[in-house]
Amino acid sequence: MIFWLQTANPETLEVASAADMAHATAQMYPMDTEAAILFWNRVPVRLEYRYDIPVLLDDLVPLLEEVQDPEVPQTEVYWASDTFSAEWNVARDGDSLRIVSRWESVHGSYESLLNDRSQLTVRIDSFVAEWLKVLRRITSDLAARHVRLEDDDIATRAQMLLSKSS
Repeated sequence: MIFWLQTANPETLEVASAADMAHATAQMYPMDTEAAILFWNRVPVRLEYRYDIPVLLDDLVPLLEEVQDPEVPQTEVYWASDTFSAEWNVARDGDSLRIVSRWESVHGSYESLLNDRSQLTVRIDSFVAEWLKVLRRITSDLAARHVRLEDDDIATRAQMLLSKSS
């Protein structure tokens, strides 16, 4: 498969409450814990649970909602973490997604290699299932740590996506 995610088993810290899912994620994972790895056209890209993933969450959940909606033929997402910065133009093509990417910054400085392999086609269900592994990891860790969220909109929407996949 040319697109997949390895979620790892990151250590977690106690967090009583947080503003939202992104802030809770940034607080819950220590700096030196395992990272998730995104494989894009066979290029591994590190996603740190403490820094990268919290920045992605507010865009990831709406993206997953949109790609599953047949009424949305295309969408665009800009991942804005310092160490995972990329723009993805995503277009529906039957039961697949065509993604054209432009990479600006990633751990390991693989931007030129990723830009050489910027186009990707992946089945919608596979794309969603891979990202849901990350959401499942985070939501289960938040639940295990009994984290209270002041704004639970993204967390609730993530739970809805996860419940649809069961």
